[in-house]
Amino acid sequence: MIAEAGLIALWLAASLALLQLFLAFAGLKGGKVELLAAMRPVAVAQGVLTALAFALLITLFLRSDMSVLLVAMNSHSAKPWLYKFAGTWGNHEGSMLLWVAVMGVAGGAVALFERALRRDTHMATLGAQAAISLGFYAFLLFSSNPFARVDPPPPDGQGLNPLLQDPGLAFHPPTLYLGYVGLSVAFSFAVGALLTRAVDAAFARAMRPWVLGAWILLTLGITAGSYWAYYELGWGGWWFWDPVENASLMPWLAATALLHSVTVLATRDGLRAWTIMLAVVAFSMSMVGTFLVRSGILTSVHAFAVDPERGSFILALLAVYIGGALALFGWRIGSVREGAPFELVSRETLLVVNNLLLSVILGIVLIGTLYPLMTEAFGHKVSVGAPYFDRIAGPIALTLMIAMAVGPLTRWRRDRLPAVGRRLVIPATGGAMAAVFIAAVAWGRIGPLPFFGLTVAIGVGIASLAPLWKRKLLRTPLFTWGMVIAHLGCAVSLAGMACDSAFTVEKLVAARPGEAIRTAGWTLRFVKIMPLAGDNWTALQADMAVDRGGRAVMMRPQSRFFTSPPTTTSEAALLTQWDGQLYVVLGEEVEGGRWQLRIWWKPFVTLIWFGGVLIALGGALALVGHERRGWLVKWRSRRAVA
Repeated sequence: MIAEAGLIALWLAASLALLQLFLAFAGLKGGKVELLAAMRPVAVAQGVLTALAFALLITLFLRSDMSVLLVAMNSHSAKPWLYKFAGTWGNHEGSMLLWVAVMGVAGGAVALFERALRRDTHMATLGAQAAISLGFYAFLLFSSNPFARVDPPPPDGQGLNPLLQDPGLAFHPPTLYLGYVGLSVAFSFAVGALLTRAVDAAFARAMRPWVLGAWILLTLGITAGSYWAYYELGWGGWWFWDPVENASLMPWLAATALLHSVTVLATRDGLRAWTIMLAVVAFSMSMVGTFLVRSGILTSVHAFAVDPERGSFILALLAVYIGGALALFGWRIGSVREGAPFELVSRETLLVVNNLLLSVILGIVLIGTLYPLMTEAFGHKVSVGAPYFDRIAGPIALTLMIAMAVGPLTRWRRDRLPAVGRRLVIPATGGAMAAVFIAAVAWGRIGPLPFFGLTVAIGVGIASLAPLWKRKLLRTPLFTWGMVIAHLGCAVSLAGMACDSAFTVEKLVAARPGEAIRTAGWTLRFVKIMPLAGDNWTALQADMAVDRGGRAVMMRPQSRFFTSPPTTTSEAALLTQWDGQLYVVLGEEVEGGRWQLRIWWKPFVTLIWFGGVLIALGGALALVGHERRGWLVKWRSRRAVA
């Protein structure tokens, strides 16, 4: 009865979403803002029911209930409990139920805790969230039922894709989905503000925590997914420009632009139209990503659904939500008053430039992702790979980094160009000195893009610390620290990308046990090959004693074989040092008792993910800082009234 209870909870939640939408329509149409009091418990109950449905699906996976079709297709009784648990969302239906559960809980949180919005705007926001939820409820209940039974039940399940049997599955998809749903809430705020003509600083302050939270989670999700693919797929790269990777990058780009715009609107009452438009674009990109993963038009380890009917359903939702929002934007944007003015030389101008460059990069990634799919639909196969993205988006991204460095050194509203130039002397000097040093030690070994990437990274890193100059650090607001750390994280990640691109050394050899391999200053002694057995796999493991003039360390790459489903995977061995990572992959046995080994030395590659963590940490500090300031303002106001 667990599956039936989960299905009943979904139907009840869908009914409540319909009631919530009706109450919003009636309240806005009749000017009955008191109906907001009735909407709040409806939204909270909807969140409780969706969370219950998802908890029941987790229970079915943990119990290995093979009478449920989803469990039989995506699990196995011999699988470790962690992958039974995380495998709940390692498939199409389960991941969509996670999406709906998070959306329901988020809608309940907006109803329960939001008090800063005007009552009519709050009502319209909850109505927009209910409308979005209704589409996804319909998708689950009519096209992707996660609780469908199979009769007769099989003796055991087909198992989870071995590439997904990794702790990364427990972290990477949920953080991305939480980010996507945060953008759906921001979208609902934007729709509500347009409907009630309340695009102002109060609306932006209410929306900002959701945008910041979504951006932090997307940052963590993309960073974790990049590292997961790096060590799990055994190909030695950290970003492949896979269409599904791009599907997670595009919402992040739009959310980054939205974050800057909503901050300006909340604090300086500017960029009103930008904020509304970017909220629509950010959610649009998350819907495009959902369509790509679940339409069946892509073949990828990330892609779950292969049923075109499901893709058509999501495409219809995309057309309704985004088309409707764009129509509303065109209809109501004329009624949005112009924000506070600013001069050409000002921080607001730099933020507009920032948004434009992010939008251009977003367009480049979107075109590069969708163009091959469009040409294939007309019978022509075209491949768009890393060279396109690197050569087209790379220089624009470096320009964006320079604008990011200049922005915090420019004053709000109005500044003078000579004054900005004086503040840039130290970062520019640091970048120039770095360029000279890099050219002296690596000329002929580094390409133009990595060269300029390293130079810009050092200049931006210095500039990112400038807002702390001449400040009392203990009195510096948390959101200022957040900006500094996030911008520093961008510079650190850029440095890691440039070093990996410029200085990686790769070696492919066929060696037998007892032989030594030398590469990039490392000596790898191939000790032996030995068989191993895990919970649901067997493996051949190579023991490699590696050293760089010091004490030897063991590395143990594996070639694993899973029986359910039958799959062979490569488990890379990584040795992390302060100046990079040694990366070893075991291949197949060839004639003469030799084994294929693929070895990379990747200088400073870990800076990529360390920078991603810094970016997310900066966002978290900014979120806490803004919320703390808002709470203090309210507390002081109440105290003054008392």
